[in-house]
Amino acid sequence: MTPTAFISPRTPRSPLRRRLTGALAWAMLAAGLAASTAQAKEGQLRIAQQFGIVYLLLNVAQEQKLIEKHGKTQGVDIQVDFVKLSGGPAVNDALLSGSIDIAGAGVGPLFTIWDRTKGRQNVKGVASLGNFPYYLVSNNPAVKTIADFTDKDRIALPAVGVSVQSRILQFASAKLWGEAQFNKLDKLQVAIPHPEATAAIIKGGTEITGHFGNPPFQEQELAGNPQAHIVLNSYDVQGGPASSTVLYATEKFKNDSPKTYRAFVDALDEAARFVAAQPEQAADIYLKVNHSNVDRKLLLQVIRNPQVQFKVQPQNTLALGQFMQRVGAIKATPTQISDYFFDDPRVAGGN
Repeated sequence: MTPTAFISPRTPRSPLRRRLTGALAWAMLAAGLAASTAQAKEGQLRIAQQFGIVYLLLNVAQEQKLIEKHGKTQGVDIQVDFVKLSGGPAVNDALLSGSIDIAGAGVGPLFTIWDRTKGRQNVKGVASLGNFPYYLVSNNPAVKTIADFTDKDRIALPAVGVSVQSRILQFASAKLWGEAQFNKLDKLQVAIPHPEATAAIIKGGTEITGHFGNPPFQEQELAGNPQAHIVLNSYDVQGGPASSTVLYATEKFKNDSPKTYRAFVDALDEAARFVAAQPEQAADIYLKVNHSNVDRKLLLQVIRNPQVQFKVQPQNTLALGQFMQRVGAIKATPTQISDYFFDDPRVAGGN
């Protein structure tokens, strides 16, 4: 289980450099997985994840070989590979190209690819990675609410207009200014991976004055720059605890690899119970798997935050999908969880 490609830049880049870096990362991914892209098969599992503690369940499953363990219970030896990417579009491209079997990204990109593949690849959600409040953090003292951003500000997030952070910001904008102006702040957004955006917010002095991130990057910013403060909490926009980051796959993978699919969800479920019962060990696993230098005490604060819940059942996702349909981002209207998540006892009852 080795990461095949990753993006972890440290300083703000020009738009051209960002595009070139993204292209290079995609080329590395394609080359690294070329031998196994032909067709998903039982016993083969290639998983794309991004940055942050929201992927802790995958980290635990990787370190403790839980997928392999549950595969043996199903009577299959599973070869697992992990790929690290940045941004929902890159993850969705990898899934549709057949380079990966399980995609890890925001629920916004899930709705996008679900709508795009209806009647074809039929991509749907597999499981949630838990509920996490996502903070829009600014180091500009003049920015108290999203209405205070000006043309001089730039808001970093994983992908402009399509990442879950961008969709939540659009949702918040629609509530403030009306749905006709849902994308009012898109022009201020720049696509920058979380580690680089975090460094920019902590250091200050760049065009990046806002970052819509996820744990633990947002907590690092708040601890690392006395001017950093929360402008927006995703829970306030979504109406409470919500599963903003999820896992999804094609219908073909689910149907062609039922034992591998079940072993994967079983492993996630076990990982969720492990994190709840052993937060300190879970924190150590995150630090080890991600080669992270995040302060361990801060990491434990995130894991133990009462607003954070590690579980595979999705929660409070439907409203965002319906908003996306109303503003024309997707054509189909999701009405219930089974529209865009595969049937599974651990998913049933989600919303």
